[in-house]
Amino acid sequence: MRLLAVSLPIASILLSGCVAKSAFDLATMPVRAGARAVNTTADVYDRVTVSDSERDQKRGREMRQREERYGKLSREYDKARRDCSRGDDDACDDARSIYAEMDAMRAGVPYEARN
Repeated sequence: MRLLAVSLPIASILLSGCVAKSAFDLATMPVRAGARAVNTTADVYDRVTVSDSERDQKRGREMRQREERYGKLSREYDKARRDCSRGDDDACDDARSIYAEMDAMRAGVPYEARN
């Protein structure tokens, strides 16, 4: 009985923090939900809209990737032509197909005049 009398005030002090925390969480829940809704709307808006600089970066990246692919095809084409001139018929077929792919890509790769 004495143990119960001592433990009851201690328990009420310890549990009052939990009750206060729960009441605080319950009171602030609508505010947090509203903030999440605003942040979600802002995130969606940011994903939907693309700035000019982001568009330019994407275009530059695509151009660089096309140029890299074209350069790789050019090196493969030169190698296939060398092998073809040495009498490798498969290399001649490869050179033709590589050239066709390069020809299709030429419209998309920017041309720079050399002085």
